[in-house]
Amino acid sequence: MIGRLTDPLLALTAGALLAGMIACNGLLAEHSSPLTSSLLAHLVGAAVALMLMAGLGRGRRHGGSAATKAPRWAYLGGLPGALTVVLAAVTANGPLGLSGTIAFMLVGQLLLGLAVDRFGGFGASPRRLGQRDLVVALLVLGGSVLLVAGRP
Repeated sequence: MIGRLTDPLLALTAGALLAGMIACNGLLAEHSSPLTSSLLAHLVGAAVALMLMAGLGRGRRHGGSAATKAPRWAYLGGLPGALTVVLAAVTANGPLGLSGTIAFMLVGQLLLGLAVDRFGGFGASPRRLGQRDLVVALLVLGGSVLLVAGRP
């Protein structure tokens, strides 16, 4: 029961932190470059992760035993992370603005998430998508277009 309440709050917090990160990186990119902004963001992020690991340990594990090793491709998660920071820094400073950038990032996440759920990519078990999944995806896409379309 507690996980059912805290996990959505943690996800909302992560989303708010993501918006703040994009705003900071966008401002830094304006004063340097998107690549410099990404490099500095990842250096600061690595330093914070090291401090958290030193203070909190490795954190909780979701499933698997300590002896379970991740597949080699799982270590490539930093690659899309670095590209996300660069691309978001560029688009947040353009006509999309911060809210439009985040809206379309959400659409991209949702579409890839639906594909992963449907076909079982990245080690996930495939699941059948329902009509509700498609309706929600269309609503998110429509809301994102409306958010950006009304801008001068």
